[in-house]
Amino acid sequence: MKVNQAELVISAVSQQQYPEDPMPEIALAGRSNVGKSSFINKMIQRKALARTSGKPGKTQTLNFYRINESFMFVDVPGYGYAKVSKKEKAKWGKMMEEYFSTRERLRMAMLIVDIRHDPSEDDQLMYDFLKHYELPVTVVATKLDKIKKGQRAKQLKRIIEVLEMEEEDKLLPFSSETGEGKDEAWGIIKPYLKK
Repeated sequence: MKVNQAELVISAVSQQQYPEDPMPEIALAGRSNVGKSSFINKMIQRKALARTSGKPGKTQTLNFYRINESFMFVDVPGYGYAKVSKKEKAKWGKMMEEYFSTRERLRMAMLIVDIRHDPSEDDQLMYDFLKHYELPVTVVATKLDKIKKGQRAKQLKRIIEVLEMEEEDKLLPFSSETGEGKDEAWGIIKPYLKK
């Protein structure tokens, strides 16, 4: 897909702030620092529309990005970062739950994990949480360029096992550095963009 237009519409903390546009939405979830912003930037061929940060736990709002005036990427707060207070974490949890349980335009979720490591307990909880809301899930295994080609199959198999992925869900190896997996990602997303 050629992206001609991409903009951050709003950083929302509650339902009242969600955009009114009747566009399909694709949610992006993942641990802090797993590369969600890099994934968005690579997908839309922009250097820094989604701000990447060396400081984990930076995304503390639901960030709605309008793409090509036809759909939204919704970046949800990263989880699993210890330096955030319990109160703050509870607030994020409530915010995410409200979004996932009430948003009718949400078509599918992409769970971003790091291919180099087994999914964390938080990743497992997030996957189960998304399945609880009966969402189609694509697990995107980023940082593909950081492992040897010979290790890929083994790592991907581990991700499927640890998350206990359901058969209908897809697993996509991806590199924000090289762009590998980008066309496949658009191929997965496209069917969900029909209004």
